[in-house]
Amino acid sequence: MSKRFDPRDYRQALGQFATGVTVVTTRTRDGRNVGVTVNSFASVSLDPPLILWSLSREAQSFAEFVNATHFAVNVLEAKQHDLSRHFSTRVRDKFAGIDFIEGPSRMPILKGIIAHFICRKVRQDDGGDHVIFIGEVEEYKYNSGEPLVFHSGQYRITTHHPDVVE
Repeated sequence: MSKRFDPRDYRQALGQFATGVTVVTTRTRDGRNVGVTVNSFASVSLDPPLILWSLSREAQSFAEFVNATHFAVNVLEAKQHDLSRHFSTRVRDKFAGIDFIEGPSRMPILKGIIAHFICRKVRQDDGGDHVIFIGEVEEYKYNSGEPLVFHSGQYRITTHHPDVVE
């Protein structure tokens, strides 16, 4: 990192940008389910339908995602902060005791989420200490609900803005 940036202070500044919370999942060639909490999810393009997310090169599941052909982005509902915490730990089998279904391309889809996107990985690019994964959305579903939000190092709940007429 550049000497002009204090890493802890820089991270606090980045934390001022509120993000949704997702769990990205995949299935390895040997049939294991793998998942990791991610807040770097973003839409890239509508045509073709592309999304991106990034993963630390130090992540326990890094090799599995690098070698995966597909992944699923599970958008967490406001009450699912426990899932976010669980998938951010270094537990070996993160799916033990977790409710999920097998979706298209055999991707694990968590139960109770407000949206999911099944993607074919089309690209992965260097992103410094992270790798940026780009996926083409092959299938998606969504439900109404409130998203889990992360801001300034804490989980947050969204609310309607009082000055906006809907």
